[in-house]
Amino acid sequence: MLFSFNGLAAPALTGTSSNMSFQVDLIASNLQIPWGMTFISPQKLLITQRHGKAVIVDTTDSSITQVNGLPEVDAKGQGGLLDVAVEPAYKAPDGWLYFTYSKAVNDRAVTVLARSRLTENTLTHWQELLVSDSASSTYRHFGSRIAFDLQGHLFFSIGDRGERPNGQDLTTHAGSILRLNLDGAVPPDNPFVGHPTALPEIWSYGHRNPQGLAYDTTTQQLWTIEHGPRGGDEINLIEKGKNYGWPITSHGKEYWGPISVGESTEKEGIESPKKVYIPSIAPGSLILYTGNAFPNWQGDLFAGALKLQHINRTTPDSKGNIIAEERLVSELNQRIRALIQSPEGWIYFSTDDGNLYRLSPLDEQ
Repeated sequence: MLFSFNGLAAPALTGTSSNMSFQVDLIASNLQIPWGMTFISPQKLLITQRHGKAVIVDTTDSSITQVNGLPEVDAKGQGGLLDVAVEPAYKAPDGWLYFTYSKAVNDRAVTVLARSRLTENTLTHWQELLVSDSASSTYRHFGSRIAFDLQGHLFFSIGDRGERPNGQDLTTHAGSILRLNLDGAVPPDNPFVGHPTALPEIWSYGHRNPQGLAYDTTTQQLWTIEHGPRGGDEINLIEKGKNYGWPITSHGKEYWGPISVGESTEKEGIESPKKVYIPSIAPGSLILYTGNAFPNWQGDLFAGALKLQHINRTTPDSKGNIIAEERLVSELNQRIRALIQSPEGWIYFSTDDGNLYRLSPLDEQ
C-alpha cells in the first residue's frame, strides 16, 4: 500500500490497494461527531450527529441543510442520536428512514429504534418501534448500528450498557443483536420466541459493544465488529440464537491492569470471533463492499477505526474466516466513525473531527 499525502487539499490523499489506485477528497466539514449516514438520493446523504441534530449533505456541491422534526435525545457520554438507515428500495417521501438513539426513561438511558418519513428536509410520521429494555445508569455501550436482510427484517445492536453481566442475561436487550420486522413486530422464527426467561427480539447475545453491523445478501451472513476491553476487539459472524461470550470469554485485558477479562479466550458452547484485534483499533462501523468501482474489494469488510485512526479492510474466505487485513488512510490522523458505499461504488466516511470524505478511483472525478 503506497500513499502520498497532500494535506487537506483536493485530493487529501492518494493511494494504491490491491492493484487499484484511489483518491480521498474532503466533501464537507464542521459537522459534530457525524455518527451515522444514509443516502436519501444518489447525491444526498442524511447524516446524524451525536449531539442530537441531523443534516443533509449534497455531495455534488458540499451544501449542508439542517433536518427538522427530530425527537429529543439523551445526548450524554456515548449516547445521543446514533445510526440512520433507509429501508430497502427507499423512495421519498413515502419510504421509511430508521434511526437509533438514546432516550431518557426514568432517569436512565435506553437505546431506541424508531422510523420516520422525510419530506424535503423535515421528518414526519415518527414512530418508536422499540424502546429497548436496556436501562443503565452509565452512558456507555449503546451499540446501535442497523442492517437489513432484504427479507423483511432488520437487525440492530445494543451494547452491554457498561454492565458486564448483561451480556449473558436474556431478560435484557443489552449485550445483544436484535431482529425485528420492518414495522417493529417480532418475527415468529426468532430464536427465543416463547422462551419464558428471554426477550423475543434477541437474535444473538454475549456482545460487549457492537458498533458495526453488515449483512451479506449474497451469502445471507450477518457480520458484526465490536469493541472489546483493552485489546480484544472482535469481528464476529452472527448465527441465530448463538452466544458470543461476553464477559465469559474475551481476548482483552482489564483497563486497570494486565489481568485477562473473563474465564478464557474460548469455551465450549460459545462462538469464537473470526478475527481479534490486539491492540484494539476501537471500531466505529462496518460495511460489506459490493461495488464495481473497486472490483478487487468486492466481498471485503471495511470498518472505521477510532483509536488507531484508519479504515480497516479485511477479506473473508468462503467459510467466513478472515484471511487478510489492510489499513487505509491512516495518514489523515483522524478517528473514523461511519462508512457507507455510494451508488457508484465509492466509499464515503466521516470522522469525529467533523469531516466527511469520499474515497473513489483515482482521477475518476
